[in-house]
Amino acid sequence: MDKTLNTGETRHNLSPVLCAGRPKLLDLFCCAGGAAKGYYDAGFEVVGIDIEPQPQYPYKFILSDALEYLEKHGNEYDVIHASPPCQGYSHLTPKEHKGNHEKLIDKLRVLLMRIGKPYIIENVAGAKNELIEPIKLCGSMFNLRCQRHRFFETSFALNVEMKCDHSRIPLLVTTASKASRELRQRLGMKPKTVKNAPLAYGIDWMNFNGLKECIPPAYTEWIGKCWIEARNQPCT
Repeated sequence: MDKTLNTGETRHNLSPVLCAGRPKLLDLFCCAGGAAKGYYDAGFEVVGIDIEPQPQYPYKFILSDALEYLEKHGNEYDVIHASPPCQGYSHLTPKEHKGNHEKLIDKLRVLLMRIGKPYIIENVAGAKNELIEPIKLCGSMFNLRCQRHRFFETSFALNVEMKCDHSRIPLLVTTASKASRELRQRLGMKPKTVKNAPLAYGIDWMNFNGLKECIPPAYTEWIGKCWIEARNQPCT
């Protein structure tokens, strides 16, 4: 059963007047709303869906199984973004544990293609071979102090002209290897801290749990603006 919860909608002043004329985006497996913030800043009205309560989600939130909600309501939206769980694909998940995590990309794509709306599927580097012609985005492309690579399959064309620039040491937020900790200690930097999140990810509203797997909003703001600009181009 779908359940609409009171989240941060009021905090961001999402009134019907403000959302009038905005394309409506469905944010599946939304977590704490990193992708959502980017799409909202690009000009979308955003509705988030997750099977777990997300009290930090900054827009309208519905507690529901993402695939079930997609089947029932996907055709009510202009664009659909989905970030299925990454544990089954991630290089960080021990091989002996990967079988404990369902891989949803193929099942998700079948549903999205059946619905026929423009879509974006996002995941980690370990899933890039499961995605169709994905693009790679990096924090350094957006002047963020992170190198969080994420891959995006889109049903519409995207041309990525930006390049990664790993010349600056990233600011770590939730993870740090032994080598990273030792390097930062030598440089007088903190190995990791959520206080780095605004500069590293462009995020200032999440706690540690939300930041662990979040998408920096700059990534989806760029994707959203590309879609809106392409949609608004006059036919020739």
